[in-house]
Amino acid sequence: MTNSLIPEMVEAIADAKDSEPGELDIALHRHIELDAIQLLVSHENASWKLEFELPNHDVAVTSDGLVEVDGEYDRVWTSSSSD
Repeated sequence: MTNSLIPEMVEAIADAKDSEPGELDIALHRHIELDAIQLLVSHENASWKLEFELPNHDVAVTSDGLVEVDGEYDRVWTSSSSD
């Protein structure tokens, strides 16, 4: 079982930049506190939406498991996904 939303966020941002996750020139931790995302994810019964800006991109993630980059839902994440 996974509780990390960060890989899906990275994949969605890479898709928006038309690149592979390993090729991203953005250090996510410089724009948002990654531990805060993990804390939000750990509250499985809470409803939340986190929005933040990266250079040239707006990102939103929700407790429903949606990752939105530049106004389009790109990834669907679930805390019950298996590794």
